[in-house]
Amino acid sequence: MPTLKIHHIGYLVKKIGKAVKTFESLGYQIEQDTVYDDIRKVDICFLIKDGYRVELVSPVSEDSVVSGLMKKYKNTPYHICYEADDPEAAYLELTENGFTAIDTPTAAPALGGCNVVFLMSPAIGMIELIF
Repeated sequence: MPTLKIHHIGYLVKKIGKAVKTFESLGYQIEQDTVYDDIRKVDICFLIKDGYRVELVSPVSEDSVVSGLMKKYKNTPYHICYEADDPEAAYLELTENGFTAIDTPTAAPALGGCNVVFLMSPAIGMIELIF
C-alpha cells in the first residue's frame, strides 16, 4: 500500500461562523479563511491545532452534497482525508480492498484546486483521498 498520511478530519457543521468561534475557543487557529466550493455547494474553513487539521464543511443550499448528511447527523465529524505518495496506486489498492468510490476525482477549491475523491467502506464509513 502506498503511504497514506492524514491531511484533515472533515467536520460537518450547520453554521460555520459559530463553529469557527467554538473551535477557536478550544485553541484552534484559522489556517485558511472560508472558501466557497461551488462544485459541492459548501463553505469550507480549515483550522489547525497541535499539528491536527480540521476542515469545517457547511452546506449553503438544499442541493449541497452534504445537505442530506446534515439532516441526518447534524454537527459531526464525518470523514478522514488522506494524502498519498502515489495517489493513483492508493486509489487502486483502496478499491481492491473494499472501498467504493462515491464520486470521481474532482477539483477542490479549498485545496488549491487539487483533485479529491470520496470513497466509502462498510466497515469505517467515508474517507477522502487527495490527488
